[in-house]
Parts: sequence; C-alpha cells; structure tokens
Amino acid sequence: MRNFISHKVASIPPSGLRAFFDIAATMKDVISLGIGEPDFVTPSHIIRAGVESLGRGETHYTSNPGTTELRRALSGYLARLYGVEYDPETELLITVGVSEALYLALTAVVDPGDEVIVPQPCFVAYIPEILFNGGAPVTIGCRVEDNFQVTAAQIERKITPRTKALLMGYPNNPTGAALQRQTLLEIAQVAEKRDLVVISDEIYDRLVYGMEHTCFASLPGMRQRTILLGGFSKSHAMTGWRIGYVAAPVELAEAMSKVHQYTIMSAPTPAQAAALEAITCGEDDVQWMRVEYDRRRRLVVSGLNEIGLKCFEPQGAFYAFPSVEISGMDDRGFANALLAEEKVAVIPGSAFGEASGHYVRVCYATDYDKIEQALERMRRFVQRHG
Repeated sequence: MRNFISHKVASIPPSGLRAFFDIAATMKDVISLGIGEPDFVTPSHIIRAGVESLGRGETHYTSNPGTTELRRALSGYLARLYGVEYDPETELLITVGVSEALYLALTAVVDPGDEVIVPQPCFVAYIPEILFNGGAPVTIGCRVEDNFQVTAAQIERKITPRTKALLMGYPNNPTGAALQRQTLLEIAQVAEKRDLVVISDEIYDRLVYGMEHTCFASLPGMRQRTILLGGFSKSHAMTGWRIGYVAAPVELAEAMSKVHQYTIMSAPTPAQAAALEAITCGEDDVQWMRVEYDRRRRLVVSGLNEIGLKCFEPQGAFYAFPSVEISGMDDRGFANALLAEEKVAVIPGSAFGEASGHYVRVCYATDYDKIEQALERMRRFVQRHG
C-alpha cells in the first residue's frame, strides 16, 4: 500500500508545544507554565450571553462573515481603540479563532514560491502555515540585546523580488516583546516602499504593560496594505469559544471570505453572541485581568532573574523568555529535566524558531501562588545544575 500522505504535510514536524503538554498531563503535582491561555474562566456575563443565544434557538448558521450586530460592534471597537475604521459589511470577517484568520490570510495572499518574511521567535503556526500554502518562509532572528524587536533595516535586508508579505506577531508569543511606535513607523515605510502586504497578528493587543499598543493598520498609509488579525481568546479569556476576526481592505477581505465560505461556512453562532457581549460590556474584565497579569509578570521576571535565569522585561502578552545557559543545558534538555525532577512544565524556545535554543517560554497565566511555588522549584533545580 503506497503512502497517501502529501510530502508537504509529512515534511512538517508536529508542534513542539503539544509533546510537553501531553507528558505533563500524565504526571501528578505538575505546575504548568506552558500552555498559552488564560487561567481565568470566561466572565459570567459573557457566558450567559452564549447560553441565552442557545436558549433562543440560535443554533443555525449565521451569514458567512458573521452576524451584522457583531461586525458593527467590532467596527466601533477598533475605531474607539485605534482610530482605524472598517466597513462592517465588506471589510470585517468573523473567524474560528485567530488560527483560522491566519490560515485565511496566507491562503488568500500566498502563491507557490512567494516569500513571506517572519521575525523569530514567533508563534509555532506561522512557518507551517506558510509552507502548507506553498510559500517560502524567510526568517529574521531577533536578539535579546534588542529586546527581541525586529527592525526595519533587518526586514529590508531580507527582501527579494519574490517577497510578497511580512508576517508579524506583536505583542509577541513567546517573548512578550512589544514594538515601539517609532519602530513600527519605520517598518511601515519599508512595506510601502517595497510594496509588501503586512499580516499583523495582534491577538495580545489588550495585554500591554507600561506602554500603548500601536495597531499596525492605524499607521499612515498602512490600512490599505494590512491584514489585521485579532480576537477575544486572550483579552477576554475565551480560548475555548474559538472566536476571532480579520479586518482588511475590501479586495483582501473578499478573497479571504471566499476561502472562509468554502472551508468553514461561519463561526459558531453562540460564540458570536458571547463575543458581542465581550465587546459591548467586557471592558472592565479586560482591565482587571490585565492588572493581574502585570502583577504576575513582575513576580516572574524578578524571580527568574534572582534565580540566575536571565530574563529581559516583557511588555506584552503573558510570557517571559529567560535564558537557560546557566544550567549548561540546551532548551530541550532543560525543559525535560525540569519537568522530570521538579514537575514544572515550560516550553523549549526552539519550538518558536531555530535561534532560540537557549531559551524557554514561561507562561504566567496561572495562579500567583502556583507561580511562587514554581519559582521555588526552579530555584532548587538551578542550584543543582547551575
């Protein structure tokens, strides 16, 4: 019997995150600083909105791009936050999480052989999704000396006649880095000069500390060449609802909508009702969770540095990205040994890019007391191996 698996799928390894989650799930007394989702339950009023939607018998498809009410609310939400306006009828698409939004953007834009520039470390799905669509990922290794921020000069050096798009995720998963407005303005100038489409993954836009988030599409001249990806999973603790969105100019939105029609039909109806409640009545929840994440962020960063696991100060998301060089191990050896010896789960940095082999991702979206316990276990571990 011949092998029926396509070469492009067979050539891509499984996610480096899943292996550690699967191992940790079989062990008792594990403190997980691994999985990248809020530990908070979705706020009760948002849950009620989803349940009430079901109670009203809203168990059918919505229109392909999502309910009119949600798209109108989303249009106002983006205008209030960032001063960028989208037509709810033609430029907004409700998706099954930002994962579908990323798939739609790359499918609509990338032809076989097109190059897509990707700063690394980056979310684990970026490179595989480009490859699934026949594109050629061109990576840029960002350094801790630059606070893991990509620069316009780095991007411009990577551009060739085959370059079509720039894919960025800021605030960043896994580093927690956030880009300064001036840096984004310089990147925007390169995108315009070299005629690139920019796919901007801003799922962590509401979780920024000590600075203001700049929406890339709000920069001068960028609205017409930006595909903005966003959602409610991180900001409103709604990962399991699988609800996100794409905002883009008409031509790009229509192309993505075509893929969405044939692939998904529409995002889950009750989840859209919950998202509408999140937009209209969930701001206090966002602010409360952001303050709590900031409290945990300060604990994690100071604790890691005291242990000797050097860590720059992240300004967004809910991740820290410490170096583990003091242990004499690489990232995978460190993560495996820490899990086995102290039952603390972290993610090897190399899961997020080849240049991250001496870093691990530490997620602080977990209870404050558990973070304190995890830091104490990590202290013992580093004392043995440092």
